[in-house]
This record gives sequence, C-alpha cells and structure tokens, in this order.
Amino acid sequence: MADDMDISPSSPRGTKRKGDDSLPLPAPRRIKALAQDVVNKIAAGEIIVAPVHALKELIENAVDAGSTTLEVLVKDGGLKLLQITDNGHGIDKEDLPILCERFTTSKLKAFEDLTSIGTYGFRGEALASISHIAHLKVTTRTKGSSCAWVAHFADGKLASPKPGQSAEPKPIAGRQGTMITVEDLFYNVPSRRRAFRSGSEEYAKILDLVGRYAVHCVGVSFSCKKAGENSGSSMTVPASASVKDRIRQIHGSTAANELVPLSAEDDRWGFKCDGWVSNANYSAKRTQMLLFINHRSVESPAIKKSVEQTYATFLPKGGHPFFYLSLEIEPQRVDVNVHPTKREVHFLNEDEIISVICDELRNSLSKVDTSRSFMTQSLLSNPKIPFATPMKQTIPATPTTGDASDRSGSKAPQTATKKRNDNHLVRTDASARKITSMLQPQRSVDEIANGDDEMEYEHTEKEPMACRLTSIKDLRAEVRDAIHNELTDIISTHTFVGIVDEQKRIAAIQGGVKLFLVDYGMLCSEFFYQVGLTDFANYGYIRFNPPLSLHDLLKVAVEQEKNNAGDAADEVDWDDVIEIVKEQLIGKAALLSEYFSMEITAEGELCSIPLLMKDYTPSIAKLPQFLLRLGPHVNWNDEKGCFQTLLREIASFYVPESMPLPPSAVVDDSGKGKGKAVEEDPDTAARRKKLLRSIEYTIFPACKARLLGTQGLLKGGVMEVANLKGLYRVFERC
Repeated sequence: MADDMDISPSSPRGTKRKGDDSLPLPAPRRIKALAQDVVNKIAAGEIIVAPVHALKELIENAVDAGSTTLEVLVKDGGLKLLQITDNGHGIDKEDLPILCERFTTSKLKAFEDLTSIGTYGFRGEALASISHIAHLKVTTRTKGSSCAWVAHFADGKLASPKPGQSAEPKPIAGRQGTMITVEDLFYNVPSRRRAFRSGSEEYAKILDLVGRYAVHCVGVSFSCKKAGENSGSSMTVPASASVKDRIRQIHGSTAANELVPLSAEDDRWGFKCDGWVSNANYSAKRTQMLLFINHRSVESPAIKKSVEQTYATFLPKGGHPFFYLSLEIEPQRVDVNVHPTKREVHFLNEDEIISVICDELRNSLSKVDTSRSFMTQSLLSNPKIPFATPMKQTIPATPTTGDASDRSGSKAPQTATKKRNDNHLVRTDASARKITSMLQPQRSVDEIANGDDEMEYEHTEKEPMACRLTSIKDLRAEVRDAIHNELTDIISTHTFVGIVDEQKRIAAIQGGVKLFLVDYGMLCSEFFYQVGLTDFANYGYIRFNPPLSLHDLLKVAVEQEKNNAGDAADEVDWDDVIEIVKEQLIGKAALLSEYFSMEITAEGELCSIPLLMKDYTPSIAKLPQFLLRLGPHVNWNDEKGCFQTLLREIASFYVPESMPLPPSAVVDDSGKGKGKAVEEDPDTAARRKKLLRSIEYTIFPACKARLLGTQGLLKGGVMEVANLKGLYRVFERC
C-alpha cells in the first residue's frame, strides 16, 4: 500500500523545520482515497476500542433479538475469547452472507428513521467492525429452521474455517438463538493489543457492563464467567429477579437495603424517569451511577454532577450515592448518533429534564430521611424500654481537636496540624455542660430528672389495624408536601438547652452552631397531630376508674366558658349546650371507640381517652374543655374534615399546659430591698416539676425522632437567635 502513495522525504525525526524564503517550496501532496481495508480498520478502531465495547454491541443485539437468556464466556479479559449465547429469534440463513458487511441492518431504512429509533443497534457496524479485527464465528438458528447454521467471517465477508474448505454456511445441530464467538481480538492491530495491561482489568470492565444490563433488562437472565472456570469471579442473575433483587445480587445488600424508588415525569419535556436511589443512610467512597436513556447504557457528566450536588445536602462530606435511573425520552428529541460507541446521546431540554429529576430526588430523600423515624407506637409491659430507637446520625458533627496523648497509644505522625476553626465546632458530648449551668436558676432541670414514680402499663388484646382510608392517606400526604427540609434537619439533630419561659411555652435548642427559640406549644401541637396520623386507629388507652360523667365534665367546661365570656355569657343557653354536645358524643361513640380509643357508654360515661405517647399524660385539667370543643369545632359531616379537626383537637389537648411564672423574691413596700421569698403551692410545684421533666426527657426526644418540620412551624414556631459563625465575625471586629 505504501508503494501506491506519494510520500515526500521527511526531515530528521524531532527536527523543527524553519521558514526560509530562499528554499523552494515542496510540491503539494496528491490526495488519494484510502484503501477499503484501511477504512474498515479505522472504523473498527473507533467503534471497538476494547473488548467491553465489542461485548456491549453483542449484548444489545441479543436483547434486540428478543432474548430472555444471555450467557457470556470470557478468556483473557475478552482478548483471547469473547462468546455470547442467546435464545433470541436468530438470523436467517439467507442473511448470513451480508451479516458482517458495513451498514447492513434490519432496524433502519431511511435516515429519517433515526428520529424514531427504538432499538439498541441501528447502523449495522458492530459485527462488521469486529470481523475486521478478530476471528468471528456465528452459529444461529431461527424458530422455523430445521437446523442451525454456522458461518465464519473475516474482513466483513464469509470466510472458510480452514484452507481449502468452502466459505458457505454449514448446517449443524443447535438450539434456537445465536452464539457469536470472537477470538483473538486485535490480532492484526498489535499497537492496540499491547495497550491492554491485564486480562483481569478487562474482565472487571466486562463484569461491570454485564451487571448494568442485568439490572436494567428485567425478565432477562444473565450469566458471565471465565472460560474453564466453574466458580470464582462469575455472575448469574435469574430472569425472575426484580430490579431491587438484581441490584442486591450485583452491588451487594449494603446498597440494596437503603434504596428507595424514584419516579418523575413531565409531558412538557416529553420524558419519564424511573429508578432506585440510595437514601441518606448509604454513603460510598465514589458515586455508583447506572444510567439508561431509552434503555441504552450511557454516560452523562451533567446528570451525574447534578445528582451528586443534590445528595451533597444529605450525605456527610466525602460521601457518595448509588443510583439507577432509566429515562424514556421521546425519540424525536434524542440524537443517538453522536458517538461511535453510542456511549453518549444528546437530547433536547437537557437542563430542564435534569432539574425536574433532581427536584423529585430531593423530595424523595427528604421524605425518606425523616420517615425513617416514624415508628408505630405500642404499649409495652416494661416501662423502662425506651420510647423510640434513636435515629441514625445523618449529618456528622465536626470533631474537636485534642492532644495527641488523648487519642491512642501510638505515636502521632509528624504532620502539619490543621488550624481549628472554633466557629465550626458543635457540642456533641451529652455529658458536657449545658448553657443553663452557666446561669443561676431557682432550680435545675437536671436535679429533677429522676423524680416522680414511673407510670404503669398493661398489654391489651387489640390487634394493630392497617389504615386503608383514603382520607387519612390524603392527610398524611399533605404533611409530606409541607415538609421544610432545613427545619426537619434542625429538629432531628438538635440538642435541648432549656426552658426559657414556662408561661409563654418557649424553649431553647441548639442546632449545629445555631441557637433557636422554639414555641414548644406550637411544636407539640404539630407533633401530636403527626403522631395521630401515623398511628391512626392504633392508639393506646388512658382508662378512668371509675368512669367519668360526661355531663359533669361538660358542666365544668361551661363554667370556664361563662367566666371567659363575661357579659355575653347570658346570651347563651348553656344547659342546652351541655346536652347537645353530650348527645353528639354519645351518638358518635362507635366512631370514637374504633378509631380514637375514646370509649363512651350509652349512659354518658367516659371510660377512656387515647394514649399517643408513653411516659407522658396530658393535663387532665384540660379534659373538660377538650370534650366541649369536640361539639362545635369538629366537622362531623365530612370524613376527611372530621378526622383532621378531631386529630387537631386531640393534639391541642396533648399540648403541655401553660404554667404560671414561678414565684421569686418580692419587693417590700418601699420599693427597696430584695424582700422575702414566696413559697409556691405544693400542688403547682409538683405539676411544674413533672411537666419540666416530661418536656426535656420525653417530648423533645420524641420530636427529635419523629417530628417532620413543616412550613407552618416557620411562622412563629422557631426563631434563630444566635449563630456562632456570626458571633465570631462580630467579635473579630471588636
């Protein structure tokens, strides 16, 4: 071939030719067409870069052929042998002569067909390219054929298996489907062959590729192993396995156990996305991405980067996710013919589609990250068993820097010490001093932690009931839709500081390096409403022995209303109010008993009220007002409205009562001096002591484990009062 080309003498290698006007210009080289053999090898080198690329083309052809079983056999990383066997519809004998010619395909007729291509392969270059750089053998049988046919190919044409034999396909015994055997890949391209470092490295790439398609192609069984080995580094996936089971088998249980489904769709951008993504419990050293666009395994740096940025707010620093996404985009919006190996595709509205997917991913992670702690409450005979299992830490605390002698017995390496940023430090040790210990309160909450005798509980025979009511599902969905991610994160990782104002029901909590004031009345109202939704129809009982009279309770509530109404009290017939509410509650006794653990007899006696949380009993002083409000403040005419308003009233009943400010020193008549201390009523002091203990050691830990921060809590429920980073900046200017 070199004799046919006009090549001018070259300068010594590595010598830079200098421009010199005195030297004559060389004659221009003539342009000639490359020999067809060179063209084919160049094309083959672009499409088949490594054994894994050849296998990708063969797998896609097998799946296009309707196969339900694929068997891959590999030797020396695919360089010595690469064989794939399927049970698809096979290849007709009449098509074998042109099977390995370039641009011969059954999937494309006109260029316009590219706008609606729905198969993996379409250009007809895969087998042609392989035949130019390897020894190729095809054994195939169609359903209507009486036997299988075997053919050998070289340089795109039929070739004889041995010198002197015919190149025509030969009949042999065989099962339906196709077996393609590729031997001595790159035997005639020594520079490419020498570029591969080891067969083990190439086999690892092949296993990764087979694993990707094994996850995506549900209903197709895959097996991949080395030739001559019955066990070891092989892969087998049954056809009946689900997507999640396939991920578990290929990528391990660590990832599969933390997967949640993801689904996104937008008719405007013409796409649909389904997949499985890891939640905030899973974190790996590098991102594992399985991406399919129109069922073709592709790479997309834009999608990968956007997904990683979305996960950055949920995973610890240095953590990476696992995600499998399958995008179906309208074919006319996708250009599949932009990469020789079809590793990349381009599609319209890429940024918009990625944005929709990431928004849905963010919502899914927020729901799952918080719903992990939604545990069904059950009454236990042992009151010492904790209320809830502590939630896994999702955001790591910044470690403090200590002396080398405090860490381990080994000698610390001589490395440059990193400067500690104190404004980033977070107190994580539960035994560390609290901010309240710096003050001088009249009493310490810690001193009463072990006070009061514990409550007694007993088991009931009530079986847990699965809620299938659409109204409750809708109410739960409304809570999920109102989630505020940042607030939920603050609540789930907060540290309780102390009660600021018992009358206004304000407490201080620390979240990260920030200090917040919380209206725990509003916080508890939302918390008990969510508990009521989560444990709907599965509450415990607070029983009264003997039962309480509804009439007497409502009468007490009416007297309170009269005092609050003032002069307007005479305009209402309060006796009628008592009877109307009483009859209404007796009439709804079946509903209240079945769903809300409120047992009311036909004679008008209250036997029990719902128990929403262990180790905490609502103030019984609020019971009369709670029962009175069930009359006019509950929408008894609509199912969803009834459940919503009734749960809100129960949550309001469970909110801790507002305590009067504790008595302190009084001032004498002259306005001077400290005066003398006033002792608090013993009953009020006992109530205050019990309430403070419940708030710190029962309610706030339960909120930390179960409460979803919603948009409504931002309106006066939580307020930031200090930020350590901001304070450092202020003090730096002083």
